[in-house]
Parts: sequence; structure tokens; C-alpha cells
Amino acid sequence: MWLPWEYAVMIGAGLSLAGWATRPVRHRWIATLRPFLWEAVTVLFLYALWQWAGRFNLMDSTGAIERGQDILDLQDAVPLLPGELTMQRWILPHGWLVQAANVFYAVAHVPAAIAMLVWLFVWHRDHYRPIRNVLAITTAACLLGHLVTVAPPRLLPDAGFVDTALLYGQSVYGPPGAGVSDQLAAMPSVHVLWAVLVGIAAVWAGRGRWRWLVVLHPIATLWVVAVTANHYWLDGVVAAVLIPPAWWAQDVATRRWNRWHDARRGSLRPTAAGKLDA
Repeated sequence: MWLPWEYAVMIGAGLSLAGWATRPVRHRWIATLRPFLWEAVTVLFLYALWQWAGRFNLMDSTGAIERGQDILDLQDAVPLLPGELTMQRWILPHGWLVQAANVFYAVAHVPAAIAMLVWLFVWHRDHYRPIRNVLAITTAACLLGHLVTVAPPRLLPDAGFVDTALLYGQSVYGPPGAGVSDQLAAMPSVHVLWAVLVGIAAVWAGRGRWRWLVVLHPIATLWVVAVTANHYWLDGVVAAVLIPPAWWAQDVATRRWNRWHDARRGSLRPTAAGKLDA
């Protein structure tokens, strides 16, 4: 359904060439467009890396079922939220709601993240880079977590879950490992991670009371991934917990980069004789 990583690389490479080719051009509209072009290249390459790296894991599927069951047992021992099975049984009699949840799971996360990045870049440029960096860091952390296979609830043979997308012919997956992404990459949830970042960006950069409505997006995403049996509650919680350390890391890295860049610019400042300092 989504752009294959090979196409993302080719489009990114084409945009890179266009960026380099237009460097000598001094037209105002090209100068305005060029930063957006370079950011599009960055996002495309990050997207391609996400799609490509999602095909790999360190462990085969033999332990994925056991790890999924361990997560379910842990949640049962510490019941902070209603069980995924209970929530799913509430909606199964309502076919239209189940199908809407399937569609939301399949299509909402990528367009929402792209819309967030475009909105920040165009209207809130000073907020764009931190969010972009945190998105890249946390997604990479999720990919590392996915190296350890974990079966989602719908693939646990004796847990009683229904594969709602398969039930209504809306599944984006084929056999394990052959769909849009690896089916045994339940922990952490990239869907929830991106949705939480969309909510954070809206509240942080937005103005007015209406921005708080965007918080419904991560709430709806957490509900959808659970009732469709694609993720456990804990998958979303772990994904959200990745955000604070990633934010701290990008903040430290940005401040150090800015100090180095300012020092370098200072060392290259022209002297009174019109020459550059060494």
C-alpha cells in the first residue's frame, strides 16, 4: 500500500540531483523551495530506511508466540487498562466500527505524520527540526526493538483474538514477513509512537484551544491497534516512553552542533586585512 523503499530512494536521489542542479539559480521562488526539497530528501531516505530495516530481525519466529504471551500475562498481572480481548469483544458485534478501525490502522499513521511534518516546516519552522529529529531517533529505536520478534495478539493461537482485518478482507499483510511490514514486529508500536508525536507537535506548536483536539489522534490510535489485535497496550506505552530520552538526546546534540558551528564561523570571520582567520 505504501511507497516501496526502493522507490523512496529513487525519488530522494532525483530530488537531490535537482537540488544540486539548481544551486546556481538565484530566482526567489527556487530559493524558497530549496529548503523544502532538502527536507523532503531527508524524510524520504529516513522512510526508505524504516521500510528496508523492518524486514530484518535477530530471532526467528519460534519464540515470537511465547514473547507475545509473556506480554499478555504481564498486562493481566498489572491491569492498568481493559484487556485487548475484552475491548475487541465489545466492538465485534458492530461490523461498521470494526471495518473503520481496520482502515484507520492501515492508512492513518503515515499521512498523519507527513501532514505534521509539512505543517511544522511551512508554518512553524522553529519547531520542525526537534520533532523531525525525535521522530527519526525513536523510529530507529523501534526498529532495533523489532529485531526481537514478538507476535501480535491476533497471532496467538490460544488467546481468543480475532484477526479483524482478515475477517473483513482488509488485511495489509500477507504471510508473516511478506506484507507491508514484518508481522512479528509488535513491540514497540510505531503506529502509537508517530501518533503521540503528532499530538505533541500540535500542542507544542499550535495556537488556540482547537489544537487540543489533535490529542484524540494518539488516543484513537492506541484504541485501534488494541481492538484490531495488532498490538498490546504495552507496545504503545513502550513507544511513548522512548520519546523523552530521544528528545533529550537531540537537544544535547543540537546544542553541541550549534556551538561547534558558531565556533567554526567565528574562526573563519574575515580579519582587518581582509583575510580569513586560520
